[in-house]
Amino acid sequence: MDAQAHLVELQRKHRNLDQLIEEELAHPGGDDLKIGELKRKKLRLKEEIERLRIVAH
Repeated sequence: MDAQAHLVELQRKHRNLDQLIEEELAHPGGDDLKIGELKRKKLRLKEEIERLRIVAH
């Protein structure tokens, strides 16, 4: 997988995590531990996306 395709896949995963977080927050009594884990995963993806953008330029 080339760098651009990898970047696109990471961005897709980041958007999916964002959607999962929003869905969990919309439910009354959402699981705070699950939300926290999803947010950590999203942050790790964001950091990897930024690293790839820096390397690509």
